[in-house]
Amino acid sequence: MLKLKIAAFAALFALPVAAQAEPTGDAAAGEQNFRQCASCHGIASPDGEVIQRLAPTGPNLWGVAGRQAGSYEGYERFSSAMQAAGSEHGVVWDEASFVAYVNDPIGYLRGVTGDARARGNMNHRLRGSAEDIYAYLAQFGADE
Repeated sequence: MLKLKIAAFAALFALPVAAQAEPTGDAAAGEQNFRQCASCHGIASPDGEVIQRLAPTGPNLWGVAGRQAGSYEGYERFSSAMQAAGSEHGVVWDEASFVAYVNDPIGYLRGVTGDARARGNMNHRLRGSAEDIYAYLAQFGADE
């Protein structure tokens, strides 16, 4: 039964994304809710403008919308499951994949990769509106 659930979950999120849709959340609310993310993540542009203080644990979230999972250049701490989600299973962060991931990081990676033991480095499950945080993050790097 577990294998069937994992396969169904993987099929749902393995669909290719034709184009990035406009975020459905409220970016202003997402900016307020980003405090949940700030202990591990920050946002800074490639030219050095700091939007949210960079934290040493997680990758910079500049340009996360539309980026292949596990592929931020210069960040070396992605788990093998996160790297496989992007490079082998085609995960590109859009609103649906981002929301599913931040609501259940381990479950999402297990579903996408089909590996019942897959784990990422993010163990925190987001509290609040993931759609709002995605809308906030989608503002940064979209034109790069």
